[in-house]
Amino acid sequence: MAAFESFCAGPARAAAGLYVLGDLFDQWVGDDQLQEPIAARIAAALRGVADSGVPVGMIVGNRDFLMGRRFAAAAGATLLPEQIVVDVAGTPTLLMHGDELCTSDVAYQRFRRISHDRRWQSSFLALPYRLRRGVANWLRRKSREATAVKPEDILDVESGAVDAAFRKANVARIVHGHTHRPAHHRLVVDGRACERYVLADWYDRGTYLEFDADGGRRREL
Repeated sequence: MAAFESFCAGPARAAAGLYVLGDLFDQWVGDDQLQEPIAARIAAALRGVADSGVPVGMIVGNRDFLMGRRFAAAAGATLLPEQIVVDVAGTPTLLMHGDELCTSDVAYQRFRRISHDRRWQSSFLALPYRLRRGVANWLRRKSREATAVKPEDILDVESGAVDAAFRKANVARIVHGHTHRPAHHRLVVDGRACERYVLADWYDRGTYLEFDADGGRRREL
C-alpha cells in the first residue's frame, strides 16, 4: 500500500498519462467496497494523480472486473474498454488486461465468459455485501487450488492469440498484465517486428512501465 501511494504521489504525476491494466485489487465485489479503508486509500491516491493534471485510465482485470463508475469517479479515472489502442509516446499501442490471450486455459475462459455477462453481474451485485465477500473469498481459494495443478504453459498467453491481437489492432506493440510474468518479448508477426510488454505484480516490490520516444523500460520503486 505504501509503495502504491508513493508511486501515485511521485512518478505517476510526472507522466503524460497513467494506465492501470487490471487487477488493481485481488478482489472487487462491487463499488460499495469503497467503504473499506484500503479501497478508499487507493481511490484517493489515484484521485491525487488525476487532480495533478495526469489523465488516469483503467481497464478491469479478472480479479476486479466488477469495478464500476462509482469507483472510477472516486479515483478521478476513466474506465476503458477491455482492449484499446492509444498513442504511447508516439507509438500506437494496444493496452489490455491480457487474460483473453490465455486461450489454452479452457476452464478459465469459460469462467470469464460467465463473469463478464451483464445479467450474472447484476444478480451478483444484488446480493448482500458480506455474502459477496464470502463468495469472492471462496472463488479466490478455488482459483489458487486450480492454478497450482495446471501446467505452466496453460497459465501463459497462447502465441496464436497474441499474433491475432497484433493483427486485429494493427499495431506493433502490446502492453498487458494478468500473467504476472514481467518481460519484454520481441517477435515477428506477418513479417513485421513487434514487441509485447508484460507487467509485474506488486506482491514483492512496486514496479511500473515507463515509455518515451526511446521505448519502454521497467522501473522499481
